[in-house]
Amino acid sequence: MPATMLPSHAMAHDTLLVCDDRMLGHEQSPHHPESPARLRAIRDKLQSQPIAGTRWQSATPATREQVLRVHHPIYVDAVDRARGVAFDLDPDVLLAPGSVDAAYLAAGAGIAAVEAVVGGAARRAFALVRPPGHHAEHSMAMGFCVFSNIAAAAEHARVALGLSRVLVIDWDVHHGNGTQHLFEGRRDVLVFNTHQSPHYPGTGAAGEVGNGDGRGFTVNVPLPGGLGDGDYAAIYRDLLTPIAEQFAPELILVSAGFDPHRDDPLGDMQVTADGFAHLCGVVCDLADRLADGRVVLLLEGGYDLRGLADSVHACTAVLAGSTPPGGGPASPGGEAAVRRARAAQALFWRF
Repeated sequence: MPATMLPSHAMAHDTLLVCDDRMLGHEQSPHHPESPARLRAIRDKLQSQPIAGTRWQSATPATREQVLRVHHPIYVDAVDRARGVAFDLDPDVLLAPGSVDAAYLAAGAGIAAVEAVVGGAARRAFALVRPPGHHAEHSMAMGFCVFSNIAAAAEHARVALGLSRVLVIDWDVHHGNGTQHLFEGRRDVLVFNTHQSPHYPGTGAAGEVGNGDGRGFTVNVPLPGGLGDGDYAAIYRDLLTPIAEQFAPELILVSAGFDPHRDDPLGDMQVTADGFAHLCGVVCDLADRLADGRVVLLLEGGYDLRGLADSVHACTAVLAGSTPPGGGPASPGGEAAVRRARAAQALFWRF
């Protein structure tokens, strides 16, 4: 991947793309959907159709201390022992000799993107990473994920950069169980999930609203298969926007999984590249109004290579300042999902 380090004259209105060829070293079985071909497809699209106002930066591995903010030491030790060897960390997480280094780079890329945006070196950022992270639990790998990249980024913003409120949005087709479980008892990180249900991993019911002091700071919007652009647009307009306005985040992070795409083999949704661009536009507008413009996307799923590359390109264009497309009307199924989620959250937020 192109790897131009930040020059001294770089403008803060640039959109930063953080990536690294070393993440291609994470290889699983020959037909595993989470393959190096995913990053290659994204790179080829962004290089063949470059977007003005973007620049590339290589990744720096996360430190052990940064990973330990969100994972148990015994689990991190187990990952570290697998460096340089082939090892099955989980039935869904098969490690090649380069996988552990790739996992540390993926976590580090999200942290670097947050540092650039919060520090003013970039207006917005997209961490193009693998392995993904939102299924990783505190003490175990799960669902193609080794470390919780987005949780590490959120904790870095809070612990190292001094932010008080971080909004995490997850539009992957699968529920981000790991992210939810890491933050569901807290009020400083609000986690907003849309996901197909029933579907892997089986968590994320609308009634899962957080625990203890964190009640109301976990928002789940489970969706039936078949929903598309207009349905997601309605959810972001009628549910996410009023909650975000009341929460008033200082930074918005997005678990940007593109497996709700209509051609993705691991989901049953009907979202298009334009639909993802619309969602990205809503997020950017919220960031501009509420969070001093600070927004960072981190790649999660997306397994149809053309749909993935087109969707990443469309979102990157919006991050760089292109006008997002409209969202379209919602279906009855989308409207019902909004009603159910609002009912579950009515004790905590005004609608």
